[in-house]
Amino acid sequence: MADWLLLRLPRAPEQPATWLVADSRGVPVGPAQAGPLSLAAQRASGRRVCALVPGAEVLLTQPEVPARTGAKLLQLVPFALEEHLAEDIDDLHFAIGKRAAGAARLPVAVVARALLDQWLTTLRSNGIEPDVVYADSDLLPENPGQAVALLEEDVVSVRPPGGSPVTLPAEALAEALEIALSGADATAARGLILYSGPGEWQRHSAQVEAARPRFEGIKVQLLSGGPLTLFAQQLPSATPINLMQGSYTATSSRAVGLRAWRGAAMLLGALVALHVVGKVAELSVLKRHEHQVDASIRDTFHSAMPGEVNTVDARGRMMARLATARGAGGGLLPALQALAQARDSAPGTSVQAVNFHDGSVEMKLTAPDAASLDRLSQALRNNGWRADLTGGTNAGTGYAGRIQVRANGS
Repeated sequence: MADWLLLRLPRAPEQPATWLVADSRGVPVGPAQAGPLSLAAQRASGRRVCALVPGAEVLLTQPEVPARTGAKLLQLVPFALEEHLAEDIDDLHFAIGKRAAGAARLPVAVVARALLDQWLTTLRSNGIEPDVVYADSDLLPENPGQAVALLEEDVVSVRPPGGSPVTLPAEALAEALEIALSGADATAARGLILYSGPGEWQRHSAQVEAARPRFEGIKVQLLSGGPLTLFAQQLPSATPINLMQGSYTATSSRAVGLRAWRGAAMLLGALVALHVVGKVAELSVLKRHEHQVDASIRDTFHSAMPGEVNTVDARGRMMARLATARGAGGGLLPALQALAQARDSAPGTSVQAVNFHDGSVEMKLTAPDAASLDRLSQALRNNGWRADLTGGTNAGTGYAGRIQVRANGS
């Protein structure tokens, strides 16, 4: 998966933004940086952008909401919280998180629409299109047996076990520690994991130490480089609430690109389908014409070669028969033509019957006498034919005989 650009918006306009590049496992690729958003935009290319907004501006809560899904659930949430909100619900944006299996309570994030619009406008005006937008406090680690708190500059964020994070001014640290002791099982002893900058710990350590007897134990971890590394570590496994829901759903360039490719792919698919349908129709027409041609060939074959049943290679066999009939140097027609020319040497000769077989023409003729048939045979031989008198007999006042004629060399 792509790396992350973890970008944290400042709590005040005069403060710089901070950002950190992390891989898909949440491991930082380099140190955290600070500066104008235009510099952070240069690191966004090819990465998923997670924008963090001040947790003090986002209410994270878990109201009891009936089991619903999709648009119906989003419609129920504002009314479930309306009595607890000072602002008009029409001016607020509600985003929902993932409900635990079997739980009646639903994680919800509430933020002013005007403020969310301002954050997104600031990001986009600097060429940054976020994939997700989280409250920074929602990336505090979750621990089922201990409260987790972050003391940073002038604010403190705390997440009690099983509860939603709360962000308060640092002056309200005592109240934050009370929240750390609350939760689903407030009677059980629990520990506290406190993340803090060195300067913040120096200012508030006495107050924290005074509360130590109320906890099972307090573990302090100093963050010299700021909390971005801590937040990045939560990205692969945490389930923070993405504020970009409903009308704010992300439309990044990658998503636009995917939709464009999806449209092109659909058009290509339609074109291929149309081409296939056209080819199938063309093939069907050709098959129909082929059947018609086959039927015509069979009819012609049976007409030209009566008695032949097998029509395999009909064209070749008909061409062979035609070549034989034409003679190709010998055969029926040339033999008859030669006979017509040879009759001049034997006046009174007439043909009674002709039989053609295997390139040989057998003719039954009548002539005034046997000598006439002999002259006819000689005339055929003189013209390049093999002519053999195969039989003869006197017939009334004439002579009847048979001559076999074939081309020389056959």
